[in-house]
Amino acid sequence: VSMEPGRFLTGNGGILVTRVEYVKPNPEKQFIVIDAAMNDLIRPALYEAYHEIRPVKETAETVHGDLVGPICESGDFLAANRDLPALKQGDYAAVMSAGSYGFVMASTYNSRPLAAEVMVEGSRHELVRARGTFEDLIRGESIPTW
Repeated sequence: VSMEPGRFLTGNGGILVTRVEYVKPNPEKQFIVIDAAMNDLIRPALYEAYHEIRPVKETAETVHGDLVGPICESGDFLAANRDLPALKQGDYAAVMSAGSYGFVMASTYNSRPLAAEVMVEGSRHELVRARGTFEDLIRGESIPTW
């Protein structure tokens, strides 16, 4: 019997929390633009992985649309063409099951620093990885002297 238990064990242990930057209404569907992007969680863009989207502040209202990031790429989405919570600018959304492969597949593509990580146990929480900085993005690079 062969299996890869990593995602089974840790996938549901992570949640990506993101803020709605703005909502672009469209006659066919809404585009909910968030501050997270495909570089934070590549799985939906890479192989159409499904991640449940929940509003941090509960709402029963839904809209049909896409949850998209701020990168100008056709693959910059975390949920596509489906019913989503009705979110508005400034709201927070939780992208569920972002555990395994979230951090290890994250990148600094498009000069976006890596997201912070917070570990939560019950009512306790602690920052376990600080958000990346611009200095982190250019560390190790140099300009030729010629």
